[in-house]
Amino acid sequence: MAKYVTDRFFPNMLWGAVLRSRYPHALIKGIDTSRAEASKGVVAVLTHKDVPGLNAFGIINQDQPVLCKDKVRYLGDSIALVLAESKECAYSALDLIEVDYEPLPVVSDMEDALKTNIKIHEKGNIIEHVRITKGDVEKGFREADLIVEETYYTPRQMHTFLETEGGVATIDQDGNITLFVGSQYPNRDIIQIARSLNYPMEKIRVIAHYLGGGFGGKDEITAQILLALGTLKTGRPVKIVWNREESLIAGQKRLPMKITLKTGVTKDGKLLANKARIIADNGPYTCLGSAIMKLAVEHVSGPYYVPHTDLEGFSVYTNNCIGSAFRGFGATQATFAIECQLDLISKKIGIDPLELRLKNALRDYQSANLGHIPSPSVGIADTLETLKNHDLWKNKGYYLKTDKPYLKRGIGLACSHQGCGLGSFFPDYGAATIILLPGGRFALKIGCPDLGQGNGTAFVMIASEVLCCNPEDIDLEIGDTRSTPDSGSTSASRTTYTGGRAIIQAGNKMKANLFAEASRMLGVSPDSLELRPHCVAVKDSDLKVTYAEIAERLSKENRSLECYARFDWPTADLEFKEALGLPHFIYSYISEMALVEVNVLTGEVRVLKAVVSPDAGRIINRQGLEGQAEGGTVMGMGYALMEEIRQVDGHYMNKDLSTYIIPTAKDAPEIETVPVEKLEASGPFGAKGIGEAVCNPITPAIINAIRNALGINITKIPATPEDIYFMAKNKFDLLRS
Repeated sequence: MAKYVTDRFFPNMLWGAVLRSRYPHALIKGIDTSRAEASKGVVAVLTHKDVPGLNAFGIINQDQPVLCKDKVRYLGDSIALVLAESKECAYSALDLIEVDYEPLPVVSDMEDALKTNIKIHEKGNIIEHVRITKGDVEKGFREADLIVEETYYTPRQMHTFLETEGGVATIDQDGNITLFVGSQYPNRDIIQIARSLNYPMEKIRVIAHYLGGGFGGKDEITAQILLALGTLKTGRPVKIVWNREESLIAGQKRLPMKITLKTGVTKDGKLLANKARIIADNGPYTCLGSAIMKLAVEHVSGPYYVPHTDLEGFSVYTNNCIGSAFRGFGATQATFAIECQLDLISKKIGIDPLELRLKNALRDYQSANLGHIPSPSVGIADTLETLKNHDLWKNKGYYLKTDKPYLKRGIGLACSHQGCGLGSFFPDYGAATIILLPGGRFALKIGCPDLGQGNGTAFVMIASEVLCCNPEDIDLEIGDTRSTPDSGSTSASRTTYTGGRAIIQAGNKMKANLFAEASRMLGVSPDSLELRPHCVAVKDSDLKVTYAEIAERLSKENRSLECYARFDWPTADLEFKEALGLPHFIYSYISEMALVEVNVLTGEVRVLKAVVSPDAGRIINRQGLEGQAEGGTVMGMGYALMEEIRQVDGHYMNKDLSTYIIPTAKDAPEIETVPVEKLEASGPFGAKGIGEAVCNPITPAIINAIRNALGINITKIPATPEDIYFMAKNKFDLLRS
């Protein structure tokens, strides 16, 4: 049974609480912890002076302080860590720490960040700027019969995982630190912890077996360094678990973006040119934001063939909350923009929106948005054909009927693609170890944690297929830096692909070893052997030896069978030195359709049905695929209609789940998943990733359905009832006049 971080307790354990900034931007003139240190139950209060190594962390740029020394840049910044005998004592002591601030002007608008002289960091406010062109975009516009220009806005979204950020750290008498923590990449955490603690990496162990949700929000450091620092300084176990308000204020969020598109098209619907300008509000620190902006650039022309593109992106610092990884990783924001743009084009030229997409759908061996040739497993046209043949699309007239004049129904669709893996230049690999155990069972060890999406189940299913045994005969161990091989992060729709390939390679090595042992025991050539359930057998014969018998023989001879394999991700035929990580080589593809009902008297929207057609290559676990599709659909529905972290001058307008609204089971529509299997030749049994793509198209599909119902053009999400009510009212008032 899975055991989560918040379920773990140790004898003599201390609780940690973090003092966070009162200002979104200010200088720190002094910190006085004396009153807190003297308060009941407090064992220690740590500040920047207690950080023995680099007082900064970050996957891309080490620009975020562990504990702030002289400046704060957003309300979630950590200033001091209180360690106390109880959670209550720790949090009470926070109020006794005195910080002398000198407030600074706040940068809260992403456009202002490009122009202002107010610097959040000394190097300026632009984290990264990229521009990638393909063909001649001006030529494409000259040849176009119609040019459509529009600007789209996407909000900050909170991951809202059930288990908030946190963990427990211990230290033994030899100075070995062990962390049980919510993490998507334990091996990378060790590097950052060791750097800040100035501590040997080999004396740090991170365990992240199972997480109560991640969605990208636990890819970067959250509490790991403070946990390790606390246990190192006190010699006692330390537990830190953020409460929901802390998670909202200090945690990472989906980046807001402003996306301006200029798209040229012929009168018969052929896309010729797309020009994009993207600005991403990264908040005060880099985290993974610059990489997210680049993925938005890569995906902003959609899964279509567009001969001419000019794609530009800026990632900027502001004093808003931190923007970092979130399911979809920039493709989500880009998909909203291009898919709404296509429906605008569809309406203006009078072509069916599905046929417009089908006409332009990318095909195998065509060049994608950045000029590269993706792996020939391009299934977007197949997913569109699935929707085209679905009853909801074929019988739209029936489904659009309502029995009340103030209820309007609409059907919308959208497509998306998602680059799988880390992209070009970055080392991207999977690794796995398989061990034959006594009794003929197998141990499978792989480093990727399970965030709740079920990659562990997929790993076991792949291994059992290769080893010709039942899934129940495999003991899985994941996410432990001491005992499992580094398999990269659980992110980027990569683990089934990389982990699966590594498992197959390790399994084939184990198979060869089993054949060698069986040939000795049976006195036959290895070439005459085959695997059958739980045994190695001679082909066309009843002669066999079971895995249990092989294990017993090895034990008697004081030998064992352990097979390790590593798989490295293939890369695209093109690489951009000025935009590391671009492009991707393998993509998953998806089309989705939504039926909505809008109450024009209140602006309320009900999503009645969603039809999801994902192409993830070979389906390893059908139930898991459907779970991903359903969860991604509901998450994308929240993004479309209700979810937004609202900030004014860096301050939060909604600090808890009573004011930050997410969909519940009551809001979830009927969801039907109709997958397409366009096999990826390099994938495990033809599989590729799908965990992120399922979140992308539902948002514009819902917005396009509202457009279909009311005839209004929505360019900013979430489309709240208030927004829809006034847009519809203005339209209907205009019609009456």
